[in-house]
Amino acid sequence: MKNYQITQWCSHFMKEQIRPGDLCIDATAGNGHDTLLLCRLVGETGRVLAFDIQPEALERTRSRLTEHGVAGRAELILDSHSNLSRYAAEGSVSCIVFNLGYLPSGDHTIATHPKSTIAALEAGLLLLQKNGIISLCIYSGKDSGFVERDAVLAYLKALDPKRFIVIMSQYYNRPNHPPIPVLIIKI
Repeated sequence: MKNYQITQWCSHFMKEQIRPGDLCIDATAGNGHDTLLLCRLVGETGRVLAFDIQPEALERTRSRLTEHGVAGRAELILDSHSNLSRYAAEGSVSCIVFNLGYLPSGDHTIATHPKSTIAALEAGLLLLQKNGIISLCIYSGKDSGFVERDAVLAYLKALDPKRFIVIMSQYYNRPNHPPIPVLIIKI
């Protein structure tokens, strides 16, 4: 078995889920790694909406997508992920990806927050099609994220089990608050 990082673990499920022609959302574009993967998976006929509140993150994403020849498959949106429902129809999205925390190598004071993240998850659950997934990477170590982690996990625990399956995993033997991968499946 490979030495999986959290993003690789989540990518495994995205690759199983997404088909050419799908609509997908990267709710936290960051450096564009997930947006690039989504663009590759949706193919020439699919579409990706990538959100971030930082112009720097969207520029990094745009550069990565252009470098790999898939920029035409994505719409980069300078807006909070809490506004997902303004950009897609209910039941139209195959996969939504969240990486919580702050932009890697960016300003650590600009990070996701419980209120906007939970609003984004609520919107995302409505946007998902039947059997659609949300891939969620919760980073909480060092200087951010403990309040957000606890609020998001409490929210997820209360989701209706007749409508959603929530699978939370953990790096059980890693020190210093390792990230938490979560998969939400709409049934």
